[in-house]
Amino acid sequence: MHLNRLPMNALHSLNGELSRPDLESRAGPDDHDDLRLWLRLLTCCNLIEGDIRRRLRIDFETTLPRFDLMAQLLRVPEGMKMSELSRHMMVTNGNITGITDQLEKEGLVERLKVASDRRSSIIRLTPKGKRAFKKMADAHEHWIQSLFSGLSDKSRKALFDALGELKLLAQTRLAARD
Repeated sequence: MHLNRLPMNALHSLNGELSRPDLESRAGPDDHDDLRLWLRLLTCCNLIEGDIRRRLRIDFETTLPRFDLMAQLLRVPEGMKMSELSRHMMVTNGNITGITDQLEKEGLVERLKVASDRRSSIIRLTPKGKRAFKKMADAHEHWIQSLFSGLSDKSRKALFDALGELKLLAQTRLAARD
C-alpha cells in the first residue's frame, strides 16, 4: 500500500500565519510507508493540539496543562494528591506544583491537608473552578466536534477503529518488552 504523496516542501498556512513545514514534509518520496504514516499521525496530533492550545490561550487566557489538570480534578470530586495528579498527567510533581500554585491564586483550586500525612495535601476544584472548567470544556468539545465534522461518519468510524487497533498493537508490543 502506498500512502498519498503530498508536496514535500509545502508550507502550510494556519489562521493566515505562515508556519514551518509540518513533520510529514520531512519524509522523502522513497521513505517507507510506515514512516510516512507515523509522520502524518504526528502532524495531525501537532496541528490539533496547537489549535487547542491557541484557542485556550485566546478564549480563556489559560494553557493546555492547566486545562488538563482541571479535567483530572473534575473526574475526582473529592480531589487528588499531587503525586496522583502527576501520575495521571505524566508530568513531574514540580510541574503540578507550579500549575496548582497558579490555579490556587486564581481561586480555581484549593489545597486540603491530609490528616494522616502532614506533608501531603489534596487538590480539588473550587466551585469557581468547576464553573470556569465547564465553560472551557464546553468550548473544547465544540472545537473538537467542529474539527471532525469535515469527516464523514464512515471515515470517523474507520479512523477510530484503525487507531484503536494501532493502540492495542502498541500496548501489546510495549508490554512484551517489559
